[in-house]
Amino acid sequence: MVANLKRAPLRLLETVYGLYAVAVFLICGLLAFALVLLPLGITARRHMAHFAAQAFFRLAGMPVRLLDARHLPAGPCVVVANHASYLDGVVLKAALPARFSFVIKKEVSRVPLAGLVLRRIGSEFVDRFNRHAGGLDARRLIKAADAGQAHAFFPEGTFLAQPGLGKFHTGAFAIAARAELPIVPIVIRG
Repeated sequence: MVANLKRAPLRLLETVYGLYAVAVFLICGLLAFALVLLPLGITARRHMAHFAAQAFFRLAGMPVRLLDARHLPAGPCVVVANHASYLDGVVLKAALPARFSFVIKKEVSRVPLAGLVLRRIGSEFVDRFNRHAGGLDARRLIKAADAGQAHAFFPEGTFLAQPGLGKFHTGAFAIAARAELPIVPIVIRG
């Protein structure tokens, strides 16, 4: 009983911080949504989304750092990162240069606001279940990579409640090999 009373102020602070972080996320998300709807070029929209993601983490007091950024090529490459939460995409948007295109499972394109924002910042959607459509998607990504587009993948495809890495889908690696691009592994921690 005494231990529960001692923890009550901490739980209250955690709840207040959680509500604050959600409010900051919603404000930054709505700002990003409004900015990427502006009739601007893809580069400007990607920079706005990058700025909004960085602003969210700064204002929420959650520092995002890209360690060893010098290993990230200035040109096209394929970044592969682990996938452990719904915020992973926002983390990569904040940490990576704005020029990256995210490769995302097609199902996300049907999520009303998220799908629209992701399309507006040049994300690429791929079909994981239809081999023919997936092959067409892969060819489109290879063509974009050949044209100089840098891609970011979560090769696990989704995340699960269990700790550790899931089984990798080979798409990111096949595209990197076909387009002769370097693969840059990134670990999201925290």
